[in-house]
Amino acid sequence: MGLIKVINKCKMNEQPSDFSYWQSKPYEERIGALEQIRREYNQWRYHAEQGLQRVYKIIKQT
Repeated sequence: MGLIKVINKCKMNEQPSDFSYWQSKPYEERIGALEQIRREYNQWRYHAEQGLQRVYKIIKQT
């Protein structure tokens, strides 16, 4: 699923809100866009690649 770039030209006082734009999109597309933003932010902020953290727990057996 990819994002499609759309450009609409309108006057400043006739600009539609971002909220109404995203409300008109299906939930799958909204979640996909949110996931893309999350990935880009994590890459920019933490220089982190996507993946699961590994947690190790050591249990002492007697």
